[in-house]
Amino acid sequence: MGIIDTTQIDATGGSLARVESLLGALDSLPDAAARDTATGVVQALLDLYGEGLGRIVDVLAERDDGTLARELGEDELVSHLLLLHGLHPVPVEERVRGALEGVLPYIESHGGNVELLGVQEGVAHLRLEGSCSGCPASSVTLELAIEKAIFEAAPDVEEVRAEGAVGPQEPPSGLLQLEMVGPRTVPPAAPAGGA
Repeated sequence: MGIIDTTQIDATGGSLARVESLLGALDSLPDAAARDTATGVVQALLDLYGEGLGRIVDVLAERDDGTLARELGEDELVSHLLLLHGLHPVPVEERVRGALEGVLPYIESHGGNVELLGVQEGVAHLRLEGSCSGCPASSVTLELAIEKAIFEAAPDVEEVRAEGAVGPQEPPSGLLQLEMVGPRTVPPAAPAGGA
């Protein structure tokens, strides 16, 4: 077991939810001056803690072979704090690549593959290959498996674009196209008994 106590994950989620709730209440304060003052205090504290965290990261980086930085980056709370202040020790492209490695067995089990082309300006560019490329279900695979894994590993990624993904299919409208046929003409009957 590493130095991170993973039993604190539930507490982390509760703390994050509480912060979100308090920020929402802050935004809804009716007194604009009080809202601006409180927002200013929160921002000043974030800046102060960010500066302190940056110094801690710098000291650790001077003495660490990368093991400690990776372990800290894998802790949910620490990872959020590092991302908030632009200090995450694992580059975004590496975190996205790790997320793809995690879903690759699922994609391969369906005869497909996914390749990371790169991450630029918050957008992860992928290529779906094999049976995933052009498959109508590729958009579902992309959304349910790939995007979920990427956004969990790299919340600083804002969008995922994939070559070879097919958009959702339009459902049929429920109406059938029928070709109009003119009235059926029946040839006149031949006279009975013939002459």
